Amino acid sequence: MRLLHTSDWHLGRAFHRVNMLGAQAGFIGHLVTTVRERGVDAVVVSGDVYDRAVPPLAAVELFDGALHRLADLGVPTVMISGNHDSARRLGVGAGLIGRAGIHLRTDPSACGTPVVLRDDFGDVAFYGLPYLEPALVKDEFGVEKPGHEAVLAAAMDRVRADLASRARGTRSVVLAHAFVTGGEASDSERDITVGGVAAVPAGVFDGVDYAALGHLHGCQTITERVRYSGSPLPYSFSEADHRKSMWLVDLDADGAVTAERVDCPVPRALARIRGTLEDLLADPGLARHEEAWIEATLTDAVRPADPMARLAERFPHTLSLAFAPERAPEDPDVSYAQRLADRSDQEIAEDFVAHVRGAGPDEHEQGVLRDAFDAVRADEAVREVAR
Repeated sequence: MRLLHTSDWHLGRAFHRVNMLGAQAGFIGHLVTTVRERGVDAVVVSGDVYDRAVPPLAAVELFDGALHRLADLGVPTVMISGNHDSARRLGVGAGLIGRAGIHLRTDPSACGTPVVLRDDFGDVAFYGLPYLEPALVKDEFGVEKPGHEAVLAAAMDRVRADLASRARGTRSVVLAHAFVTGGEASDSERDITVGGVAAVPAGVFDGVDYAALGHLHGCQTITERVRYSGSPLPYSFSEADHRKSMWLVDLDADGAVTAERVDCPVPRALARIRGTLEDLLADPGLARHEEAWIEATLTDAVRPADPMARLAERFPHTLSLAFAPERAPEDPDVSYAQRLADRSDQEIAEDFVAHVRGAGPDEHEQGVLRDAFDAVRADEAVREVAR
């Protein structure tokens, strides 16, 4: 059976105020063409179909068109909701839509009930594990202390139990939306840390033939059987070096996996450039970036006049401008943003305690801070579900 694994469409999302709906429509067209021309037997979409719980109408229309085009091909599609999606909204009409071969899996309680497809060698069971917000699903899965590993492990126990009840030789595919240990994050994914821990071990997916992951925006191979497709388009400049693609996965009669990357259309290249304004304007080596979307970091000791306008004369698609004067880290003029770069909310809070008290928080106080951040995240998740 040949699968096309994709995820993290984020329909409706802009890139630094640039409307991406045209590029997203281009990707949908590319996906449909790939399904038709490469003999795909099933499409799997591993969450974050939309960029937010209540997407704009244009994004909903694009998604509706994608469903019709996939259904017209007669190729089954399995989709799960991600942490950006509203599971309830995405799952509306799932029973009816399923009759057209588009299988929406957004209910955590149904994670042990697969979509079963068949090829010349027998059955392939597709298990959809929507994004499992620990605070919201801990009771469903009977875990005492909510955490990503605990709820995912409980969901996978249901998957393995169902698989064990099926005919010998049934192959299996799991769709999941999570941060798996060994994966490399970018700046455009929403933080899902709970209890100070965001990642779960890849071993949680043991026992299935292929785990089609979503959430991280870079295409990655965690193991031969556990892979991220990544997002089909860039959503932050931290993705400038990404090769955007989908996985074309073949499952043989015994469940062995072979995978090939299928590149996605590139609407415009991304480039991060750094230096003084005069150097950036004069450097002949930067000519290759003149038509790219640009993130420019100026290192001038004194902020130059009209930097964005001057940069735009050479780089008309400059979208982001930052200032980072080259100073020693201990220099009091180093910017607040620079000092906080790459630090988590927990680390920033602990630094604040150390600053005002003269000593950092002890282990108990660290736990209090962690619980407070988790409570805020859980409350935000509940509010989003209720919207």
